[in-house]
Amino acid sequence: MRGSEFHELRVFEAVCRLRSFTRAGQALLISASAVSQILRQLEERLGIQLLHRTTRSVAPTDAGARLYARLLPALSDLDAALESVNADRERPTGTMRLHVPRIAYAMHIEPALAAFHARCPEVVLDITIDDAIVDIVQQGFDIGVRLGELLEADMVAIALGAPLRQKTVAAPSYLGGRKAPEHPRDLLEHACINWRQTGSDGLYKWEYEKQDQRIAVAVRGPLVFNDRAAGLNAAVQGIGIAMSAEPRVDELIRSQQLVELLVDWTPAFPGFYLYYPRQRSMLAATRAFIDLLSETVRRPAPTR
Repeated sequence: MRGSEFHELRVFEAVCRLRSFTRAGQALLISASAVSQILRQLEERLGIQLLHRTTRSVAPTDAGARLYARLLPALSDLDAALESVNADRERPTGTMRLHVPRIAYAMHIEPALAAFHARCPEVVLDITIDDAIVDIVQQGFDIGVRLGELLEADMVAIALGAPLRQKTVAAPSYLGGRKAPEHPRDLLEHACINWRQTGSDGLYKWEYEKQDQRIAVAVRGPLVFNDRAAGLNAAVQGIGIAMSAEPRVDELIRSQQLVELLVDWTPAFPGFYLYYPRQRSMLAATRAFIDLLSETVRRPAPTR
């Protein structure tokens, strides 16, 4: 059905229900003459008279009455469907799909789940935990989480925390009897634990920066993972040197299971951002989730 045809049927329904061109026009916010013209167009298109008109009244013909009887429940169903969509826009309900990397899920999303469920108990969060870089619009996600340096320019983005650092680490058992690397190039003389991003064929090049020097090292070693946590566990066992972002690696450093290397070569970089496509309207569930995470970012860290 074309938009003009739907409008004609809406006008016809209003006239049959209110038995007046004037009252139908008032209800639809159009003039009585516009109502009359629209109904003439509908009758001409269908090739049959739908209304009896006099100077004092209007009433459906037999054909018009049959059309009205069939039309009324169909329009009621459409109204109910539109009302359901309006409810989703105004009240948090339905399903919201989120794409998030593993570490960002642990840092930012998992701690907020209980609070979000308490606030929006009718919303189902469909969460995909995945380190692959995907097009959230094409893949049907409502919201994504991604490192700031990987964001598309046309997305609305909200920082979820402070900048991060990638730390190069090794176990004391690995370093025993070996000279610790003093420059990123020294890693080529060491066994390193590689990482392959999900969905990528190549291995991640370890990136370093010091003042105006930037260097990316294609390290070599006995293991390749697509999971940073697994790589860190292998480093704890003394198999080789690993690289991972804080805060995942920080506890292992504090507990002296790992030692940080090349400290002055690892500056901070933008952390994780919640992001979503720019849009004129937004479902209430999506807005509620964004608001909750924004509140968490603004909330000061507890003091000890």
